[in-house]
Amino acid sequence: MPASTIAIHSKRILLPDGTREATLFMEEGHITSIIDGLAMVEGVDLVEAGDRVVMPGIIDPHVHINEPGRTEWEGFDTACRAAVAGGITMLVDMPLNASPVTTTPAAFDEKLAAAAGQLHCDCGFWGGVVPGNEQEIEPLIDRGVLGFKAFLTHSGIDDFPNVTEADLRKVMPIIARHGLPLLVHCELESETAAPKDGDSRSYLRYLASRPAKWEDDAIALMIRLCEEYQCRTHIVHLSSASSIEPIRRAKQKGLPLTVETAQHYLYFTAESIGDGKTYFKCAPPIRAKENNDRLWAALGEGVIDFVATDHSPAPPALKKADSGDFVTAWGGISSLQLALPVLWTAAEQRGFTPDHLLKWLCAAPALLAGESQRRGKIATGYRADLTIWDPGQSFRVEPQALYHRHKSSPYLDEDLHGVVEQTWLGGKKIFDKQASMLTLNQGKPIRR
Repeated sequence: MPASTIAIHSKRILLPDGTREATLFMEEGHITSIIDGLAMVEGVDLVEAGDRVVMPGIIDPHVHINEPGRTEWEGFDTACRAAVAGGITMLVDMPLNASPVTTTPAAFDEKLAAAAGQLHCDCGFWGGVVPGNEQEIEPLIDRGVLGFKAFLTHSGIDDFPNVTEADLRKVMPIIARHGLPLLVHCELESETAAPKDGDSRSYLRYLASRPAKWEDDAIALMIRLCEEYQCRTHIVHLSSASSIEPIRRAKQKGLPLTVETAQHYLYFTAESIGDGKTYFKCAPPIRAKENNDRLWAALGEGVIDFVATDHSPAPPALKKADSGDFVTAWGGISSLQLALPVLWTAAEQRGFTPDHLLKWLCAAPALLAGESQRRGKIATGYRADLTIWDPGQSFRVEPQALYHRHKSSPYLDEDLHGVVEQTWLGGKKIFDKQASMLTLNQGKPIRR
């Protein structure tokens, strides 16, 4: 074998047909062969992973990096550092909350320029759909966006306004013609919400202000439009279990519909969130335990396709931690680096195995991003993007260990299971927890 070949052996390599002991060989950024058991070849450096799990690099297709324009919230440098330390080898950046928002080719070019020299993992980009930008859709496709994102309610920033059904009817035929996905934040405001007066520190009041009906009505609309246009439609951060049955029926009909939920909907419950704890604020909100139990059942069944962080950080002042005001606090949870251990901690308690995480964090996200022919599984010819982690180790989340720009997170002081030991990108080790090693600037922009 060439001198550049590297081998990794583990008793637990997550392969498409199950977990088994194997040795995988990497050369020039790709997996060249996989041999059962321990295979030692003269002249080939062998990395011994022992009992640690070796799985494909994690892909998080729902990350708000916020650069350019709001880099003080997060940026490519800090987001990618956090990603790599969490075993993530590819992100897809949302078209907001950067400024300018990624709704025109010029804004996309500005985004690429801002990312230059700061990508420590690979990074793709979603374009944005807003009222009146239907003429920008194909130019953005020509630039290489992986798909599009739209909101059906106010996005939180005025420069990314929500669309209406009429707006979607203009863009969905174009997006469908190119075979790309349309990602949708599904909330349709109605008069069923609780009154906005009352104690602004009350989490239950905030929860009532964004009822499940908003989400259910929006998802019903998107299912109808998905069927009409046969446009790949992806529901982001599902939180309402009431929509599981309509989603199930749509999938049974063969509609090109996929769904993600987020770690915080699976880990936290409304009953555990105290008043004034604004670091838990997100939209849609974290709902009651009974609701979240149903999300877990749908995830296990495959009605929900995968889990993504929706990492949406903001400076502490915007989270209103001092006042605890849920009305004015920014809605978004900081969690990127913790994607794997948060999900594993909750999944392990419910009897799931690392093989389930293979689908939820690797294979299904790769499919959404259009990367399933080269990422998302350990197989010959696939990229040598790998996460090596120990499911038996635990740790307490402490701010000094987080690479996010801001260390505030609802996960602080939580005891989590699953420690990321190494991250490999294109056959290169870019993170090693034991050696306190983080190799920078190894990522590339991913364009369709």
